[in-house]
Amino acid sequence: MATVRTIRDYLESRVPAHLKLDFDNVGLLVGMTDRQVTKALVSLDITREVIAEAAEWGAELIVSHHPLFFDLKRITDDDLTGRKIIGLISAGISAICLHTNLDAVEGGVNDALMALLGGRVTGLLNQQGVTPEGKPYGISRIGELESPMEFDSFLARVKSALNAAGLRYYNAGRPVFKLAVCGGSGGGDLPPAASAGCDTFVTADVKYDQFLAARDYGINLIDAGHFCTENVVTPVIVSLLKKGFPEIEVKISSKHKQIDSYY
Repeated sequence: MATVRTIRDYLESRVPAHLKLDFDNVGLLVGMTDRQVTKALVSLDITREVIAEAAEWGAELIVSHHPLFFDLKRITDDDLTGRKIIGLISAGISAICLHTNLDAVEGGVNDALMALLGGRVTGLLNQQGVTPEGKPYGISRIGELESPMEFDSFLARVKSALNAAGLRYYNAGRPVFKLAVCGGSGGGDLPPAASAGCDTFVTADVKYDQFLAARDYGINLIDAGHFCTENVVTPVIVSLLKKGFPEIEVKISSKHKQIDSYY
């Protein structure tokens, strides 16, 4: 029988919490550990719309990438986070969040992102630590395409593969072959990407000064959006859940979409 507890423990064994960054908050953040689970909804974020979707579908569990909260001191209906937590508990829905540990784990966000862009991972961009088994781990990845591509053709591939509403980019005039990726806010990894000899870096939430730095480094820089560069992991979560608990129904939220638009 699948319960919130057994699903939490299973996901922890596949996506260990020790891979997370120090600031992070992962695992079972809201819920009833012994509640039986027959349906689980997967979403990048737990929004009001996602909670309503889960309740309408009859799901007992939401598994998301982004945590509901980090530093929480009170739960009231005076703020958005409090209302979401109250809504979850009132509907009998638990919430498990896999964040930077899912970014770093093998087969997680950044391996999925690299694969969707047609690349083969060749290593870590920067090492975050070492597992108890002695294996290095980190979030950002370095990889290579099967063959070099013109930058404009690669831009079209990124937009299509990630179903992005639009892209922000700096074109350094280099073909794309050796690239680095970091799903979500990864602009800080631009210097190591350039130092590693990458011709292209794909990430999100890029700041103005980071675009200026890309020009100085002579590296192509693509901001494909936070949602689009990380939502690639939702099918991975679905596969994990279906493999561990074939008896429960699992699906990706149909309500949660890229929120930013392009004029």
